[in-house]
This record gives sequence, structure tokens and C-alpha cells, in this order.
Amino acid sequence: MLVGMDEGTSSPAAAGQDIAGMSFEQSLAALEAIVQQLERGDVPLDQSISLYERGEALRAACQQRLDAAQARIERIVTAADGRATGTRPFDTEG
Repeated sequence: MLVGMDEGTSSPAAAGQDIAGMSFEQSLAALEAIVQQLERGDVPLDQSISLYERGEALRAACQQRLDAAQARIERIVTAADGRATGTRPFDTEG
């Protein structure tokens, strides 16, 4: 059973929790739980649709956080002798 799908649970991965308030790790765990439940195929159609919609929202939130993290990654610039000489944005060429 999906963690947080039963009434009365207050798990961070609970279906009612605002996705924006969840950490990346919480969002990913909730998404994985949804995928597992949908793959089992033992969920009524209406609940499957709701789970799928929640899963898509979680996927989009995770992707947005990954994109933001990638934008901050910096590549180490090395000198001819291999020593690190500084950093530059990940997405610059050279």
C-alpha cells in the first residue's frame, strides 16, 4: 500500500501534502511508492487516475529541482599540470 494514502496518516509522502513543501528526496520516495502501487495493478480505476496525476506532479517537481541543481553545478577548470585553478559555470563551453 502507498504510504500516506490512508486517511489519518501524516507521512511526508502523504497524498495530501503540498508538493512544493516536500524535499527532493520526499518527492522521489512518494513518486516511487506511486509507481510501485500502479505497477501492482490492484488499485481501482478512479484511484489509479488520481495516483497517476499526483505522480506526474511529483515527477515535474523532481525534474524542476534537478534542472535547478544542474544550473548551479560548476566544472573544475584545470591547469596544464592537472591542478585545479578555479571553476566556471557548467553550461559554458571550453
